[in-house]
Amino acid sequence: MVSIGYFLSSEEFGPRELVRQARWAEQAGFERLWISDHYHPWNGEQGDSPFVWSVIGALSEVTSLPITTAVTCPTLRIHPAVVAQAAATAAVQCRGGFTLGVGTGEALNEHIFGDRWPSAPERLEMLEEAVEVMRALWTGHEVSHRGRHYTVENARLYTLPPSPVPVYVSAFGPKAAVVAGRIGDGLCSTMPDASLISKFRSAGGEGKPTQAGFKVCHASSAEAGVKTAHRLWPNEHLPGELAQVLPTPRHFEQASTLVTEEMVASALPTGPDPQRYVDAVREYADAGYDEVYVQQIGPDQEQFFSFWADSVAPALGRSPVGSQQGGA
Repeated sequence: MVSIGYFLSSEEFGPRELVRQARWAEQAGFERLWISDHYHPWNGEQGDSPFVWSVIGALSEVTSLPITTAVTCPTLRIHPAVVAQAAATAAVQCRGGFTLGVGTGEALNEHIFGDRWPSAPERLEMLEEAVEVMRALWTGHEVSHRGRHYTVENARLYTLPPSPVPVYVSAFGPKAAVVAGRIGDGLCSTMPDASLISKFRSAGGEGKPTQAGFKVCHASSAEAGVKTAHRLWPNEHLPGELAQVLPTPRHFEQASTLVTEEMVASALPTGPDPQRYVDAVREYADAGYDEVYVQQIGPDQEQFFSFWADSVAPALGRSPVGSQQGGA
C-alpha cells in the first residue's frame, strides 16, 4: 500500500508558514513530509528560500511525521562533512524519523561561490564520494579522507542518532538510477516511470523504498488552478536539462515565457474535482512507488488540506486522521 505524504515547498513559503502547513498536513491525514532544499527559488514569483536545516528543527517540535529532504545537494554549496553533521542533528531532533534525500543539484543553487558547474557525470561522481564521506562520519569514528573531490581531516561527529541516517538518491534518468541503486538506501524522483524503478532495482535497489512527488493546484475551478500554477511554477514544464544548468531565477523566468497555460493544464491536477487527484496518486502507485508526496501550489493551503481530508483521502481509502482503510 502506498504511503501518502505532503511536499513542503521551501521555494514558495517562509519558515513559519512551512511549520504551519506541516501541522495541517498531519491533521489532514498525510503520513510523512518531503521538504525542498534550495538557496534560490526557481523564480521571483515563488519568492522564498529559507535554510532548510533551521526549518527541520522547528518541524521536529510540531509534528511526529517522518521527514525527507527532497533533495539536498551535498557536493558544492555545502561540504559533505557539514551536511553529515546537519543530517545527524536532524535525525536526533526527529527521533530517528529523518531521511537525507540527495541529488546532484542545480546551478541555480550550487554555483553561488563562483565554482565551475561540473558536467552531469562528474556531479554523479562527486555525489558518490560525498555519500561515502557522510557515511564514514555517521559511524562516530574520527575520519580523515583524501579523495578526488573532498578532503576531511580529523573530523568526528559527536551528536548522532542511534542508527546511521538513511540516504535516498534522486534520479531522473537511467544513469542516476543505477547510481541510486548502487549507493542509495532508497530512490527519490518526480516521475511516474516504472522503468526508472526497474533500473534502480536491477542496480542494487531491490527491496529498498522508493519515493516520488508531484504538484497540484486545488482551486474553485480548473482554470483558476491552471492560472495559479502557471504563474508560480512554469519552470516545472521546461524540457531537458535546463533545470540543472540555468544559473539564476531571472534565467528561469526568461525560459518560462515558452511555457503555456495549456502545457500546465495537461500536466497536473487542478480545480475542485477530487478524482483528478486520486488518479494522479494512483498513477504513481501503479508505477511502483512506495511513498507519494503531494504539493499544493499557491496560497490556498488551508482550503487544500480541508479538501484533501474531506474529498480525496476517503476516495483513496484513507481516514482524515491518517489511519488506513483500503488504499490506493
